[in-house]
Amino acid sequence: MPYKSYYQDERYGITIYHGDCLEIMPQLEPVDLVLTDPPYGIGIKTTNANRGFRPYDPYQKAKDFPPIYGDDKPFDPSILLQFDNLILWGANHYASRLPDSHCWFAWDRKSGKAADSNITDCELAWTKGLPFVTTRIFRHMWAGFQRETEVGKPHWHPTQKPIALMAWCLIFFPKADTILDPFMGSGTTLVAAKQLGRKAIGIEIEEKYCEIAAKRLQQDVFQWEAKHAL
Repeated sequence: MPYKSYYQDERYGITIYHGDCLEIMPQLEPVDLVLTDPPYGIGIKTTNANRGFRPYDPYQKAKDFPPIYGDDKPFDPSILLQFDNLILWGANHYASRLPDSHCWFAWDRKSGKAADSNITDCELAWTKGLPFVTTRIFRHMWAGFQRETEVGKPHWHPTQKPIALMAWCLIFFPKADTILDPFMGSGTTLVAAKQLGRKAIGIEIEEKYCEIAAKRLQQDVFQWEAKHAL
């Protein structure tokens, strides 16, 4: 493989590649599940000046993020449909380019606990490979500075997901030994996979986020009891 890994943890089977997933994915060995939060194609704002963050938000601390690569044009999910098992967050933004799915995931971000704000109430994920015909909801408060988990931890990415959410996703695929996140961002999927004893591969085109993900994987992080999720 011409791409050299940016980060490698042989003990836990975790690998990060810095580069374009379109170029790297064809060179990978088969994986058991793709779990990712790709660019939605909505041109999300990534600096405090145009996102309107409040100065007292302890997780933002006037942090400006790099633009999300590829978010300035419609996302094409066809590059991922070759995989048998797949979870795509934010799929409501590009659902017209996806096949019908009998199972969607919903994440209730306020969980009846967070104060009203302009933060979205929930987020949706399209799935492929699950045997049941139903919709599953994960209730976990993560609304700006109002959080159930990772309290006091930095906000690493403008569309960052909680580790608990990605760990919850993984338990629906108990036989998936190797997880791929081709739009890795700050590495949340890989952290969740490591905590659950799964191998994982992350691909990220922005080197800053590769660095952040590597640091997160080297640190002790929140431990979430997945057995209580279903």
